[in-house]
Amino acid sequence: MSISRRGLIAASAAAAGMGPTLMRVEDALAQGIAPRRGGTLTTILQPEPPVLQIGVNNQGPTLIAAGKIFQGLVKFSPTLEPLPELAESWTISPDALTYTFKLRNNVKFHDGTPMTADDVIFSIMKFHMEVAPRARAIFQRIDKAEAPDAHTVVLTLKAPFEPFLLMFDVTACAIVPKHLFDGQDYRTAPAVQRPIGTGPFRFAEWQRGNFIRLERFADYWKPGQPYLDAIIYRIVPDSQSRRLALETGQVLMTAAGDIEPFDTPALRARPNLEVLTTGWEYFSPLSWIETNHRVAPLGDVRVRQAISRAIDRNFIAQRLWFNIGKPATNPVASTTKFHDPSARIAGFDPRAAMQLLDAAGLRPNAQGVRATIKHLVLPYGEVWTRLAEYLRQSLRQVGIQLELESTDAGSWARRIGAWEYETSINFVYQFGDPTLGVERTYVSSNIQRVTFTNTGGYSNPRVDQLFAAARDGQTAEQRRAAFSEVQKILVEEVPQIWLMEMAFPTIHDKRVQNAVRLGTGVHASYDDVFLTS
Repeated sequence: MSISRRGLIAASAAAAGMGPTLMRVEDALAQGIAPRRGGTLTTILQPEPPVLQIGVNNQGPTLIAAGKIFQGLVKFSPTLEPLPELAESWTISPDALTYTFKLRNNVKFHDGTPMTADDVIFSIMKFHMEVAPRARAIFQRIDKAEAPDAHTVVLTLKAPFEPFLLMFDVTACAIVPKHLFDGQDYRTAPAVQRPIGTGPFRFAEWQRGNFIRLERFADYWKPGQPYLDAIIYRIVPDSQSRRLALETGQVLMTAAGDIEPFDTPALRARPNLEVLTTGWEYFSPLSWIETNHRVAPLGDVRVRQAISRAIDRNFIAQRLWFNIGKPATNPVASTTKFHDPSARIAGFDPRAAMQLLDAAGLRPNAQGVRATIKHLVLPYGEVWTRLAEYLRQSLRQVGIQLELESTDAGSWARRIGAWEYETSINFVYQFGDPTLGVERTYVSSNIQRVTFTNTGGYSNPRVDQLFAAARDGQTAEQRRAAFSEVQKILVEEVPQIWLMEMAFPTIHDKRVQNAVRLGTGVHASYDDVFLTS
């Protein structure tokens, strides 16, 4: 298999039918909309990330902004077809063990240093292996990483691994400059605070609590691009101020959780704005109540089943998210490969929930309280606070008292990673395949004091075996059978309490062209985004 520039153009043309802003430059010209050089895209980043170094931090805001600074070997269409990025083409050997990437030969880092195969191998085999647990689990499957020349990378796997290419998007494996990290602590190296990548925009300025400014990289490898002079990410903690900034034109775009779902219907009605929910196909985020199994009574499957049955997911989807997204049915999103629609969690039934709590020995006291559980509110916007309040009300109806705790984004991540919580809300990206984005939450080998691992402490040897069988399966049919069985076990044991298959609105002024073209949406490099007058 190989993909070339011609394949990229063809795939982009196919993607153009997926939505109103999936517009190639060629299509824009055909419609009389010539790409316009210049201008600043002012948008919002919420919450403010701790750093902009992918790998060191993989929270959503970091991935969105840093996706303009860094790049991966490939990128993905809305149908998850791999497209060339820093690799202009690649081939896969007939035995599916050897991947040969041909790198572009005119790529420079923002400090002027040429990017070579050494940087790519360092990024894969050292940097991300060290700092990113999810990447480490996949890249450990690489037997050899070789550079026959400065613009060729050959990766040989220990065994075939079907979803391997999905790991080379920028959000999963950003290519970093070896000369700025090698021999240093990757998490504290100076480049973490002033990131340097190969992307169309270079880091310029960060006024904490105010804004992040990225500016056009003049030596970017695509001639004439990017079209924008700069991107400014404003830090606006208050949700109503974010909405007002969009309505008044102070910002031209919002994304992810910038705009609360309950504000979206009014913004849809504004003639100068476009609201999109595409661009999340690669990530397929799924939210759940994160439960720490080490804390009684959450280690009891009957208690987790009861909490799950006490929650009306249709209410959450309709009344809190205004139908942006839909209720989850199991741990694999319906947009992720190998989702089994027959594996479904039990529905909303408070009476059944109370019977389960009785069976677990949690009888109500004189005040009707069976158990008190702490809940760390996800600090990503008002809708998550409203969700926490809804959960408190719902669980109180079956005798569970939920005590809400507030924190900031950095402290939330630290506490989840340190297991210093009882319950919270979490959502993670699935990256197109359950081995890449689902397994990590449920296998016992990934119980780590690191955020976005199996922080809940769930362990089931059969689940471990099935995920391993799916990971190592030689055919799609073998993998599907294993994933189907593991989904059936998980919906019975509810190690986490799944809530929503999420989508986030990208809302932009209609002068912004090409805001969402790929399966990664606003995480893309934005080298082809331009403003019309």
